[in-house]
Amino acid sequence: MRPRGLSRRQALGLGLAALAQPILAAPSLAGGLRVPPSPEARQNNPFPLGVASGDPLPDGFVLWTRLAPQPLARDPQAPGGLSGGDILIKYEIAEDPLLQRIVRRGLARAEAAFAHSIHLEVAGLKPGRPYWYRFMTNDAASPIGCARTAPSEDQAFDHFRFGFVSCANYEQGYFSAYRHLAAEAPDLVLFLGDYIYETTMSKDKPAVRRHSDSEIPTTLTGYRNRYAQYRLDPDLQALHAAAPALIIWDDHEVQNDYAGEWASNFEDPTQFLKQRAAAYQAFYEHMPLRPSRCHPQSAEMRIYDRYSFGDLVSFSMLDGRQYRSREACYAPPYGGGHVVTAKQCPELIDPSRSLLGEAQENWLYDGLAQSKARWNIIGQTVLMAPLHDNRPGAEAHEWTEAWDGYPAARTRLLDHIQSSGVANPVVLSGDNHAFWANELKREADGVTVATEFVGTSVTSYGPPYEMVAKWLPENPQVKFFESRKRGYAVVEVTRDQMVTRFQAISDAADPNAEVETLATFVMEAGRKGLIAA
Repeated sequence: MRPRGLSRRQALGLGLAALAQPILAAPSLAGGLRVPPSPEARQNNPFPLGVASGDPLPDGFVLWTRLAPQPLARDPQAPGGLSGGDILIKYEIAEDPLLQRIVRRGLARAEAAFAHSIHLEVAGLKPGRPYWYRFMTNDAASPIGCARTAPSEDQAFDHFRFGFVSCANYEQGYFSAYRHLAAEAPDLVLFLGDYIYETTMSKDKPAVRRHSDSEIPTTLTGYRNRYAQYRLDPDLQALHAAAPALIIWDDHEVQNDYAGEWASNFEDPTQFLKQRAAAYQAFYEHMPLRPSRCHPQSAEMRIYDRYSFGDLVSFSMLDGRQYRSREACYAPPYGGGHVVTAKQCPELIDPSRSLLGEAQENWLYDGLAQSKARWNIIGQTVLMAPLHDNRPGAEAHEWTEAWDGYPAARTRLLDHIQSSGVANPVVLSGDNHAFWANELKREADGVTVATEFVGTSVTSYGPPYEMVAKWLPENPQVKFFESRKRGYAVVEVTRDQMVTRFQAISDAADPNAEVETLATFVMEAGRKGLIAA
């Protein structure tokens, strides 16, 4: 069966004919894939969404692409303009950017069940070094991407540079932050949630650019096309091609402010879980995730995991949405984030409530306690430091969406960090659309046990600066705040120091925006707290 919407000559040009059966043994590249080039195939680039790598291990990583010659096709039976069975295409991995020293080549499977996306798990490579890769059909080649293996535990390794980003609303700006981060050639990029936005701006409000579909996605086709539009962005493609990624989701990948099985619009959980299943599958289809770990199972999909880079740094990447308890005092009209006090809402301080869920909490605690890394980084999505709107004579008002809405869970985590003696703990967060540098303190005694950095949004509008600035004198744990700038953060890690730079772009509405360093912070190994450089 040839792909719907493409002629037989186009299908042959993509090297697709007769390849819709399972692979029992990988055939040689000389057999089954050589067909005459076709002009039609050249006009239908099979790789318009670019390439990506992720999940780096000492001996390999995951390589991703998705075949989508018609990336925004609306036919649910032909996502990306393709239908039929699985498709085999070639891949190459080399030790040099010109792909002259090939170390691996073979066939990769584009799975029809997942919109002809490829999640190629590569193993058997050398640790701690870059590799370059590409995918190929008979008539087309993908862009060349750079992946990296992680250093082995016994490998000398004393310098590591990574960036982190979050909150890229397509309609509110261009992805210049991605372009500038790519130019810094990081060893790794952390995507800390809100990779896409399911929301759309109304036609009567100005937008920098528009989503291709004005409807809020709730189906697999809708989510697929929203990801495809984002993946068409050249700056996003450049970042993924420049470095491997670790990627977690927040709420906008499904629905704003959802929590577990509870929709923010009070939809019946049975129906909402069907929407969540579609959103999770589309996320998987567009990310360099390891299928042996992250394969979606209906409305469930594990994305949390731990990654070590020698004994220098360990990343614990968390899922703060799938397992969280419903938001405190979840009842009309408040299905999502809202402000409450403990007196108004006793559920807020219920010790059984969790932002991570019991299983993930225990997994995190065990990993932190056993870690031998010099630096221990927790990658997660929402503001962890408390932020109190302390109105005169009034009880503290808490925002239910962030860790303030799960104070008992935050206390458990910070107490565990302190009691287990975790070396140099650092929390990296997204969601808040502002730059923050915070000290995380135990509630019981006010002792600083960790540091939190929040990168601002790539494009999404920030919270009102003047409003938040008024609260800061009553929140001494906040050492830096800036919500008027968009951008990203870069972190340089050595055995003795961790230096974090907040990078601000000049104007998210300008596709050619420039970048500047807004602030720099230094952490010294073994010392709690921040030093402003």
